[in-house]
Amino acid sequence: MVIFVDSSALLALVDQADRYYEAAMSTWRNLLTQDEDLVVNNYVLVESMALAQRRIGLEAVHILQDSIVPFLDIEWVDEDMHQASVMRVLSSNRRQLSLVDCSSFETMRRLGLDTVFTFDAHFREQGFNIIP
Repeated sequence: MVIFVDSSALLALVDQADRYYEAAMSTWRNLLTQDEDLVVNNYVLVESMALAQRRIGLEAVHILQDSIVPFLDIEWVDEDMHQASVMRVLSSNRRQLSLVDCSSFETMRRLGLDTVFTFDAHFREQGFNIIP
């Protein structure tokens, strides 16, 4: 199975103070043990690294880059996907639905994915299966 990985999961993996840290680590270990294919897009990586750097520090960015990213297949957002994501943000008319969220939904739909490792309820609202 191919599973999309969201920023909320990535941040929880590098922040021991995060309320989802234990659940994230347990899920991550299970995914790696089960040899699941894990996908992320570059917008999620940018968001995760920027938030980790600001909230925790550069050590968290090093952990992401050195210990997590090597296990992820990166789907690169091109101009067409960017425009579709922007249109989704604008048409949703919801302040709390970000461009990164919409790029994730778009990536998942284009790749035919239905499962996401996340702690963000927006994915469930969009009809995706959430783990943990």
